[in-house]
Amino acid sequence: MLLAAKTISQVLLHMSVAFGVMYAFTGSVVFGGIAALIEPVSMVLLLPLHERLWRAFSPRKTGRTGPRRSTFRSRRALTAAA
Repeated sequence: MLLAAKTISQVLLHMSVAFGVMYAFTGSVVFGGIAALIEPVSMVLLLPLHERLWRAFSPRKTGRTGPRRSTFRSRRALTAAA
């Protein structure tokens, strides 16, 4: 229930900002209303693509868990051990 309320409040915030910015630039309630509707719809459509792109470039794609070790640290550790 709390997650739904948070999501609704985020959508309303986005719509309010889109309306306010467009109204400030154009002075038109109609264009402000159009922007308030287009912005959340475009975000809903583009967010899955954004997530897919981030997953494609994720360094953990190999299935490793934990932080990646840098090559520099590995070589220094090997040199110190020798």
